[in-house]
Amino acid sequence: MTPKDMMVTDANAEAMGIPKLSLMENAGRCIADVISKISDPCKTVIFAGNGGNGGDGFVAARYLLNRGFEVDVILLNHLSRIKSPEARANLEVLRRINRGLSPLRIQMIEDSSNLKKFDCGVVVDAIVGTGVRGKLREPVSTAVDVINTSCGLKVAVDVPTGLDPLTGEVHHKSVAPDITVTFHRAKKGLKNAGIEQVGNVRVCDIGIPPEAEIFTGPGDLLRIPKRVETSHKGQNGRVLIIGGSADYSGAPALAAFASMRSGADMAVVASPASVSGAVRSYSPDVIVKTLSNTVSNDFVTLEDVNEILKLSENADSIVVGCGIGMADETGDAFNELMRKVQNPVVIDADALKLIDIDTITESAQNGLDVVVTPHGAEFKSLFGLNVPEGLEERMNMVSEVSKNSGAVTVLKGAVDIISNGDKVRLNATGNPGMTVGGTGDVLAGLIGGLMAQGHDAFESAYLGAYINGMAGDMAQERYGFSFTASQVANFIPGVLNQKTRT
Repeated sequence: MTPKDMMVTDANAEAMGIPKLSLMENAGRCIADVISKISDPCKTVIFAGNGGNGGDGFVAARYLLNRGFEVDVILLNHLSRIKSPEARANLEVLRRINRGLSPLRIQMIEDSSNLKKFDCGVVVDAIVGTGVRGKLREPVSTAVDVINTSCGLKVAVDVPTGLDPLTGEVHHKSVAPDITVTFHRAKKGLKNAGIEQVGNVRVCDIGIPPEAEIFTGPGDLLRIPKRVETSHKGQNGRVLIIGGSADYSGAPALAAFASMRSGADMAVVASPASVSGAVRSYSPDVIVKTLSNTVSNDFVTLEDVNEILKLSENADSIVVGCGIGMADETGDAFNELMRKVQNPVVIDADALKLIDIDTITESAQNGLDVVVTPHGAEFKSLFGLNVPEGLEERMNMVSEVSKNSGAVTVLKGAVDIISNGDKVRLNATGNPGMTVGGTGDVLAGLIGGLMAQGHDAFESAYLGAYINGMAGDMAQERYGFSFTASQVANFIPGVLNQKTRT
């Protein structure tokens, strides 16, 4: 598990009703449990930083006191700089305890010269954990030296201070513990590092249910990075939507709106001549290219493929199928396009019936990022399989077809199932009002927009499902069940702004 994965899981657990304060309580108790099983009551020194890692140490101090340990807490910053509300709360508990009855001492160290070598039975590194960034600053740097030269049992909380939690590398210096107590799942860096850097790794259960990892939630929005302040036009993604036919003009426009509301800089719709004018009329924000084939003005044909490929050279992702119709010639065109295109592709709507699964499989297994977005009937048409009733059976089937095809599958339903053949995510956002026409086009555009911004196919798919469903829930809250797909698209920015992003 990466540090970002853990942040996401923590936030999703909180959204499920599990307070961060409870998770910190469980983490601190786990630390105390590990220490108590190895060491008899003795003098214990806990070095605490100003984040959640320090908060775990504060909780551990309380439990160790109850078990007869003499505890010194060394806070490597002024208490006013404690970032985590949960850590502040647990420090206040310790300060209320610190009235002379319990063998507890709390020191605040802001000057590294005040850190001296000491004797103790146990020393706990609860300084930085997964929050390490580059070279360690004072007084943290000196604290690492003091910990490493101590004679007691050395215990690191979550990740040894100074160790990169993602790579396992040490860029400056790090605590060299005897034991690392980590939570929920071992961080990737702990697996990559040598035993001399992490000691004996103990993974503790702190009460996070598996559903916090499987179901999408607001924590997943943390995967969307902040926009670079110096970015320029086009740097945040360009999406090409190939769609529309004589009977359907709104679908590609909805996909384009959604892709731009996801954060993509540009959306270009390529449509047959008979529909391009209507698409252009929906919004000045959408660029519309009229396909100039010599065969038909009503639908895409083989004659359009070279022109589409030329347009794709300036695109970061492609969405195909929205409102495209069911002409045989269009199926021939899309199968040919899939064999030649090099951009990540979202296949939606009628294209799911027109493009052969063998073509999709060949493209995906040759390295093309492909996302398919079927509902139950489209799933049967594409894969030749009936969708089973049970959730677990559906999950297994979606995982299997994704593994076999190489494409990411989004099976739309009351609970969306998203799989890349290796991992499965579920999405329960959305409501019955989203049976209104066009919400699938919004989803396809969202996924395409996220892919254009650099998210991989799997991440784009489950993020798109979550955002689309939440936008639908916001629309339902505002309008009841009498909302339209364009109104769903308009709520996408509101979803993206729900959480502070990293």
